[in-house]
Amino acid sequence: MAEGRDFDLRALGDAVRRARVERGLTVESLGHASGVSTGSISQLERGQGNPAFLTLRRLAEALGLPVAHFVQGPPSAGMVVRADERKRLHLPDTDLVYELLTPSLQGKLEVLRTRIPPGWSNESKPFMHEGEECVHLLSGCLEVVIGTEQYELREGDSITYDASQPHWYRNGTEGTALILGAVTPPSF
Repeated sequence: MAEGRDFDLRALGDAVRRARVERGLTVESLGHASGVSTGSISQLERGQGNPAFLTLRRLAEALGLPVAHFVQGPPSAGMVVRADERKRLHLPDTDLVYELLTPSLQGKLEVLRTRIPPGWSNESKPFMHEGEECVHLLSGCLEVVIGTEQYELREGDSITYDASQPHWYRNGTEGTALILGAVTPPSF
């Protein structure tokens, strides 16, 4: 299967700067609203550094945008998303890769293909958003925690849950886990 385009820090920085300027925010006011240091924002806008997913999420929330606004890829025409044209976000600091399988986030459904590297966990910063989520493990093993309940997923397993509960994943293995996730309404 073809991979999507690689992450481009300069394009990401340009997208953050454009969104900030369109909203009439200074680097300082965006830093205050997001809890991200002005130095980190400035560095990111210049196409430097390795932003963490949490940093992108905080900036997106402060700008009133979905994180997917920063995902790269050509606009999808119609209903088909070609494997080599997926909008893709590759976070080089963690090697976590998100690929948007739906043409956009303007509909009622978001479907993501996510590559979770060995050792990755977001236990310290659980996800929490509106809606219902279903995760299907395509390959590998993955620990999924919803609220206080822990589940071990093996290849072929799926889990569906209320995404407004804190939820997090851990890949405690030496192999990559590949998941297919569907969320309604879109939250990325």
